[in-house]
Amino acid sequence: MKAIYINAPGEVEIREIAMPVRKPGEALLKVLYGGICGSDLGSYRGTFAYFSYPRIPGHEFSAEIVEVDDNEYGLKKGMIVTCNPYFNCTKCSSCRRGIVNACMDNQTMGCQRDGAFCEYITMPLERIYDGKGLSAKLLAAIEPFCISYHGVQRAGIRQGDKVLVVGAGTIGVLAANAAKALGGEVYLCDVAEEKLKYAMDVFGFAGTIVNSSPDALSKAVAEITGTTEINGAQVNNGFDVCIEAVGLPSTFQNCIDAAAFGARVVLIGVGKQNLDFNFTLLQKKELNVFGSRNALKKDFIELIDLVNAGKVDLEKIITNMYSFADAPKAFKEFSENSAHMLKVMLDFSKID
Repeated sequence: MKAIYINAPGEVEIREIAMPVRKPGEALLKVLYGGICGSDLGSYRGTFAYFSYPRIPGHEFSAEIVEVDDNEYGLKKGMIVTCNPYFNCTKCSSCRRGIVNACMDNQTMGCQRDGAFCEYITMPLERIYDGKGLSAKLLAAIEPFCISYHGVQRAGIRQGDKVLVVGAGTIGVLAANAAKALGGEVYLCDVAEEKLKYAMDVFGFAGTIVNSSPDALSKAVAEITGTTEINGAQVNNGFDVCIEAVGLPSTFQNCIDAAAFGARVVLIGVGKQNLDFNFTLLQKKELNVFGSRNALKKDFIELIDLVNAGKVDLEKIITNMYSFADAPKAFKEFSENSAHMLKVMLDFSKID
């Protein structure tokens, strides 16, 4: 069968590899669609923290069950499904306390272990979720929505909260949608004006901010949240919630600076660079800073139901589609044009 490999930064190839052998408690799946996410792009660029080379990328996918034994999960041959790609060890302190998404030895498909970008894969039955009639294309977008949804839930958004989402990629736009659904007044911030315009036109957030400089962001924060005079100077009131969905030191600093006193800051983005900043700001503002890693089974189930109910239009997130054979082209063009592309997807359903 065919599989996509990232051999080194900037180097993608399609190889012939052996078919996987299904073990007891597993199903054999035929992959139908796969989304190239920010971590896959970071792996291609050599900037992602959790990737080693060479490796099969991919953890956003949908598939058809090809082989499965009788099971307690109601899974049957022919079902169109998606999967939880975050493998936890079951033994560490996190797993024992039920924080399986932050397993101390977490192995996410396409990151710490080979991913789903091949014709067939095997998966443990407990990690496979029925799509309940969703199209295979939309099911492949459930996993990134889960990442965003999990992070937004960490923020405890309340009706009327002013929410800043920094990053207008797939995760950021989906986080903005989740925050809006919870009653937040959501503003999306990015350096890419085209992405901001698309997100605003399609999803109708409260507003957007072009993050062209720290001064531009500070001015926008003042205009949106107001200011208070302190010792003769005007100080920004700030956002109730700031969500970082990029993974750069500068964008994390943006969130700290834009946050109100007593605000909640959520870090979803993943990067490799350090940040040297005045940590006393956390104390001075009494900020609540949350990391958000991966997602839980309940996130997958809830979002499959939410999308099925028509409450979020995931179709509009998918902006670019490539054939499996064009995977090297897809990675290259996404890397070169990421400011103009949102969710890039590969079609595995017609592999020659």
